[in-house]
Amino acid sequence: MSDKTDHHFDTIVIGAGMTGGWAAKEFCDNGLKTLLLERGRDVKHLRDYPTTNMQPWEFKHRNKVPHEIQKDNPIISRCYAYNEDAMHFFVKDTEHQYVQEKPFDWIRGYQVGGKSIMWARQVQRWSDFDFEGPARDGFAVDWPIRYKDLEKWYTYVEQFVGVSGNYDGLDILPDGDFLKAWDLNCVDKHFQKTVKDNYKNRHVIYGRCAHLTESKEIFIKQGRALCQARNLCQRGCPYGGYFNANSTLIPWAEKTGNLTLRPHSIVHSIIFDEKENRATGVRVIDANTKETTEYFAKTIFVNAATLNTNAILLQSTSERFPNGLGNDNGLLGKYVGFHNYRAKMSAEYEGFKDKKTLGGRPTSAYVPRFRNVYKQETNFLRGYAAGFYSGRDRDVNGKGFGETLANNLLAEKGFKPWRIYSHMMGETIPKESNYVALDEFQKDDHGIPLLKISIDYDDNDEKMIQDYFEQFTDMFKKSGFTNISTRDTKQAPGLDIHEMGGVRMGLDPKTSLLNKWNQMHECKNVFVTDGACMTSMATQNPSLTFMALTARAANFAIEEMKKGVL
Repeated sequence: MSDKTDHHFDTIVIGAGMTGGWAAKEFCDNGLKTLLLERGRDVKHLRDYPTTNMQPWEFKHRNKVPHEIQKDNPIISRCYAYNEDAMHFFVKDTEHQYVQEKPFDWIRGYQVGGKSIMWARQVQRWSDFDFEGPARDGFAVDWPIRYKDLEKWYTYVEQFVGVSGNYDGLDILPDGDFLKAWDLNCVDKHFQKTVKDNYKNRHVIYGRCAHLTESKEIFIKQGRALCQARNLCQRGCPYGGYFNANSTLIPWAEKTGNLTLRPHSIVHSIIFDEKENRATGVRVIDANTKETTEYFAKTIFVNAATLNTNAILLQSTSERFPNGLGNDNGLLGKYVGFHNYRAKMSAEYEGFKDKKTLGGRPTSAYVPRFRNVYKQETNFLRGYAAGFYSGRDRDVNGKGFGETLANNLLAEKGFKPWRIYSHMMGETIPKESNYVALDEFQKDDHGIPLLKISIDYDDNDEKMIQDYFEQFTDMFKKSGFTNISTRDTKQAPGLDIHEMGGVRMGLDPKTSLLNKWNQMHECKNVFVTDGACMTSMATQNPSLTFMALTARAANFAIEEMKKGVL
């Protein structure tokens, strides 16, 4: 461009979701002029939650996705949250196509706030058992950080986000800075006691979640109220009761006067200056006009969500980096991992016939990883965590029509037995054969190569599934549960929505792309702090770790900019 002045910022953040929002907040709080780019539309808190207060009967299709839309969008229709009340927040299959070299269900949210609007809100810290896993177990590469490096940043994030939880005192799952917890129900507590009485080093705890159960000054400043336990979170919460970027990070950054938010901005690539030997800006395509514009900054944070972050870096070629920005070792896009959610279980319990649940809570019980923690004890590496749900439905007679139906529905028939549900969250081993790359032939409507995805399960995953079935069947039987059923969904990777890696952190530039500060080894003013940076996957829901890594890296970058290093 002939004149760079109008397009100059101190920093550019690519992606206005959970981690991009955190980066923008940190930069703006420190007085840095920040450009926040989002490929999708703007979503303002309150204004753009059209279904948030709708009653079930107000939905034209009773909250079901019409058959025609499902038929045209089979991938996104498999997502648990893709219903009539939130479908407008998800990317349809036809809107941004990709190439499946192996089956992969890519779940995306292209808008300001990203998937933080629809996420499951489960937040657990990693422990050193997770950070030390690759070095101990001989897969991937050693993490360049340990729990002590991230501990204060976990606390920093939790205090801003608001996390409901109990102090459990577990070395495998460190405690955080918690707000008060909802109570477990009677069946949850029965299972919890059975596990405690029958097993060593197995625990059933309250599932820590990003919901406000107490009011504090920081939440009042954010304009947020307490969670109402409506369990309608994927619609966007008018109370701000759960954490999303739209109700917290983005407005917080905007209030500083330092944020320029630009939606409908598809990042084509990062500009690398051969003479200066650094990245100088980004090349952006307007999603509506297809006009190309360039913006410039001293520091660039790439937070476009795991696979799109990989795609942007692969697309960022130059004479210095012909295979993608910072990709001297050829590892960009490789060693992608995810969480194995294929295994499900259900059962019944005849006890507590005089009890029922009242209202709802936005979380469930949680079983932290217990396999291969202190020693290798199975024929597979690493382990799994699990969710645990219990509830009781009313026994309803839905027969008849008109007045007969009304009378049948109103007739008191009591409740059915308690139903028990569990699902596995298994750690997958990142492998070079699990990769993403740019397709050589196909391009999207903006001339950008489609992303090619080649990710699959392996024998380690299959063995882990069988172990989960065996161990939880034993735990269920000891708890007196009956009609125990196991199910392998055979779902493709991606439906877990926890894809990670491709731009992994590490100690050695020969085997990793990022250093301990999430800074590219070969391009020091570019940082990656979303899921793409992950070296290994652990079993915990990853969002809290993404946010802590982002806050840590952003503050490092701020200090380096003050010193004039960046």
